Amino acid sequence: MGRTLRTRPNEDTRPEAWRCYGRLLKLFREQAGMTQPALAEAVGYSPEQAASVEQGRRPAKITFTEAAERALNARGALLALQEEVELAKLPKFFQDFAKIELEAVSRFQYEPQLVPGLLQTEHYARAVFDGHCPTLEPDILEQHLEARLERQKLLTRKPMVQFSFVLWEPALRNPVGGREVLTEQLRHLREVSRLPNVEVQVMGANVGMHPGASGPLVVLETSEHRQVGYLESQGIGTVITEPSTVSSFGLRYGKLRSRALNLEESARLIEQGAGER
Repeated sequence: MGRTLRTRPNEDTRPEAWRCYGRLLKLFREQAGMTQPALAEAVGYSPEQAASVEQGRRPAKITFTEAAERALNARGALLALQEEVELAKLPKFFQDFAKIELEAVSRFQYEPQLVPGLLQTEHYARAVFDGHCPTLEPDILEQHLEARLERQKLLTRKPMVQFSFVLWEPALRNPVGGREVLTEQLRHLREVSRLPNVEVQVMGANVGMHPGASGPLVVLETSEHRQVGYLESQGIGTVITEPSTVSSFGLRYGKLRSRALNLEESARLIEQGAGER
């Protein structure tokens, strides 16, 4: 019989990136001859919040890091860790792929159940995290939400990443968070699809059997022209690098795009769902 692995009561669950950042912050603070309360005042945090960052119990926001750099003359050392600190806010199963995602020059995704995270509004994303089972602790939920919204900067990053999304129509009908939240989400989806590097297509609900019937998939290409696949289900994420498997993902995605509504038809469908037609 299988065993359930349990977290030991004294096991340190703080992300390593937060602990490293905290140790470095403490080193610079002590070298500057500054107390924790003095640093807190300098960065605009409460003493308790600043102590939590130094102890690696909460992540430093970019505003904290920029202020700490100035107050402690850290010469970019804290800023160099900020990306790792941000990544550690994401669910553990997604962090490896998120690092690869930062190197993408193109990213294609098929999603049959929800609007993809990169396209979600804050209210829609919060509703998704609120529905997590088991229930997320409030601070963990806020960290995941903040990280998800931060990832969306990929859409407008320079140099531009080329994005393609194919969404199954029922995902655009499901009132995640309620009707108002969904309407806001569809309007946002329409706005994002107007970006020059973002294409959004809808797979009709009654299209019949198609290559996406087996579930969601992501295919991306890195700046080194390496292709990577990603699958996610029930809180488990798998990064796929085996060339023949990733190639088959690319083939399936190509067929999905050909079976989906074209860009103009998809836009009209999204607008109708948002009550704009």
